[in-house]
Amino acid sequence: MLYFAYTARIAPIQMAEVAPGAEFQFIAHLPQWGLDFPMSNRTWKGGLPTVKPEEGSTVWGAVFAVPDEDFDSLDAAETAERRTATTVEAMDRTGKRHQVTVHMHEGRRNGTYAPSPAYLELMLSGSRHWSLPAGWIAGLEEHLKNGA
Repeated sequence: MLYFAYTARIAPIQMAEVAPGAEFQFIAHLPQWGLDFPMSNRTWKGGLPTVKPEEGSTVWGAVFAVPDEDFDSLDAAETAERRTATTVEAMDRTGKRHQVTVHMHEGRRNGTYAPSPAYLELMLSGSRHWSLPAGWIAGLEEHLKNGA
């Protein structure tokens, strides 16, 4: 299965903890999707991210091949943060489209919370590690600067 990581699981250490057999494949983006922080989390001391359809926006991430035997623990980690798995279409840097699994919050949104600085640091670390576009990284840095 191809898995689109944009949460803390984009950081290699975080992915390895929950899905040790996951192998990086390529970077990709979700065109016409945006990033939101609709869930407050006491453990992380701030808002946690989700993706949502949003015209004119894009969400970048790393795509991993996740073995079936690792998906349950990956799913449990994301479910603990109130996201559920769904299938969406991601586009790689060459323009090729791929069906990927992604976790997103589908519950009621009561607004947007200030992002958790510690969680955003993991997202930034992973985004830098995989050399995601500078604009994406700058946007995460802006969330960190404005949300803290």
